Order: sequence, then C-alpha cells, then structure tokens
Amino acid sequence: MAEGLAPRAEEAAARLPPLVVEAERVAATLMQGAHGRRRAGMGDAFWQFRPYVTGDAAARVDWRQSAKGDRLFVRETEWEAAQTVVLWRDRTASMDWRSGRSLPTKAERADLLLLALAALLLRGGERVRLAPGPVRSFAGRGALPALAAALARTGAEGPPDDAAIPRHARIVLFGDFLQPLPEAQELLHRFAARPLRGQMLQVLDPAEEALPYGGRVRFEGLEGEAPTLVPRVEDVRGLYAERLAGHRAALSALARTAGWGFATHRTDQPPQLALLGLWQALSPA
Repeated sequence: MAEGLAPRAEEAAARLPPLVVEAERVAATLMQGAHGRRRAGMGDAFWQFRPYVTGDAAARVDWRQSAKGDRLFVRETEWEAAQTVVLWRDRTASMDWRSGRSLPTKAERADLLLLALAALLLRGGERVRLAPGPVRSFAGRGALPALAAALARTGAEGPPDDAAIPRHARIVLFGDFLQPLPEAQELLHRFAARPLRGQMLQVLDPAEEALPYGGRVRFEGLEGEAPTLVPRVEDVRGLYAERLAGHRAALSALARTAGWGFATHRTDQPPQLALLGLWQALSPA
C-alpha cells in the first residue's frame, strides 16, 4: 500500500505551491471581516469602545476616549477562545474522477476547499488539525504551506479516528459520500456520542448528478466494483436522479440527527460558494 501511495504523494507535493496560492486567493474573497471566536471578556487585546451603562465599574471607563465628547465610554478587551477545527478529505479512488478535462477532479476541488477554509480559520486565530495524521495542530497565518505539505503526505483512506480528535473540537468532512448509508450512520453516531459536532460537504462531479450520457454505456467502478452495462442511459436517468436525491436526503437527515450540518458542492460551481457556507456554519452565533 505504501508503494502505491508514494507516487500520489509526490504528485500532490508537486502542485503544492500553486494550490496554496489558489487557496489563499479563494479565501481572500471572504477574508473581509473574518475573525475567530471574538467577543467581550477577559483578555489583553483591545476590542472596542462602547457607551457606559449603569452598573459598569468606574475603573472600566476610558477617560481619554470619554473626554472627546459628552458621553462616557467603556474600553472592552477581547476574549479569545481559539478552537481546534479538524479537517478530513476522502482519499479513496472515486475522488480522483472527473467527467471532463476542463473540470477539476473531486479530490482537487476538495483539497482546494479544505486549504481555503484552513486559511480562513488560521487567519481567524483558530487551530487546525488534519485527520487522519500526526497529532499536530497548525496555528498562525504562516502555517498554511506546512499544513498543505502535511495534507499531501496523508495517505490513509479511512474516516478520521474520533478517539484522536480533541474533545469539543469541530470537524469538517470533505468527500463524495456515495458509500452505503450505514457507513455514514455509524461514523456520525460515533462522533455524536462524544459529543463532536461538524459539517459534511459532499463534493460531486456534475455528471454524477445529471448522468448526461446517451445510448449504450458501460460504467466501470473505480474501487473494485463490477462494471455495469446500461443499454440505454436515457431509460434510467430519471430513476438514477431519484435514487441520488434519496441518498442525499438520507445523508442530510443523518447529519441533522447528529447535530451536524450537511451541504453539497459541484466541481463546476465556484468554490467560493461552498467556502462561504462552511465559514458561516463554523462561525459563532
């Protein structure tokens, strides 16, 4: 297994610099106003001035700011509660597929979204950890290249080990989630029992939704499945769409029951759309 992973790791590492640049570019579109878990509380960093209200201690009044007008202002400091966010991307063979050369593979888009989200989190003061992988948290704005290099070295294909995830961390899972529903159900139940909360982002190629083929087509599996010969794709397109919608609805229901969020993204859509949804889901209420 390790021999097969080496070429994939080398290929991923070769595209790290442009991938990091692209992730930073995507994240920059949402960077305005991005912050971590900032709110008033104990801390040393200045956050804001607010008008004095009855009950505020006199020692909290900022007399220099108050002297500029006819109102008293209180100087509030910032309470920083940096949180660990664990990121995982499905590395099975089905993620390495695309329906056209003009599209990224599902794996390429998932990597881009993972790194762009990491860029936002790191800039917001959060700690980021990859799963599976070494027990290491990345922090600080300059940590993105190191995190990307660690992502390229991640070769395990299974789901993240919930026992290695810090308690009260948030988790984001990137994958196509086309496996049987009991597998996703078992994973979410393990997370919810700890309890761990997070987001699932289903990344699909547009052809996996539309099934745009016609006539006699032989479909071959990417993960050892037996090939399937369909005499007329047009005759099964409606049933295929119905079953995909049912699978997606079931995944969403499983996530909701576990207290998780679920969203979908197609590789022909702008990555900023999915990134915005993830960022909003992870931001404090």
